[in-house]
Amino acid sequence: MAAVTESIDVDVPVTTAYNQWTQLESFPRFLEEVDEIRQVDDTTNHWRVTIGGATREFDTVITEQHPDERIAWKSVAGDVAHAGVVTFHRLSDTSTRVTVQFDWTPGSVLEKAGAVLGVDDHAVMKDLHNFKTYIEDQPVETGSWRGEVDPGDRS
Repeated sequence: MAAVTESIDVDVPVTTAYNQWTQLESFPRFLEEVDEIRQVDDTTNHWRVTIGGATREFDTVITEQHPDERIAWKSVAGDVAHAGVVTFHRLSDTSTRVTVQFDWTPGSVLEKAGAVLGVDDHAVMKDLHNFKTYIEDQPVETGSWRGEVDPGDRS
């Protein structure tokens, strides 16, 4: 099992950062490895990613979600086994710390080597920088989903 934890401070209010993060279908605009995310229902999403030239598909469910605080997920089907959480910490009225933590199971020899070398940490940090640029350059977030999901709502 590989683990990644990275944070970045963004110059937008916590509600703006959180609202944008709930718009999973916009992730290909700032997450380089994400080709497409299709929302199946309020808590289920289908992902298609390309990592190291290999295309992978998987489904995730939101296991916990509290507006302006956290969104947790886990994979439930597909090529990539992982689970994680993104948290949003108000630093001031106009700035937020976004922290991504996730665990994943590298499959191929290349993925295992990349995890040992920290390639996954570097990729997440790069994506967080892309998110920072994306959210700070927009006048407003592209949408929001302010629903609550409590642990145990979904198995």
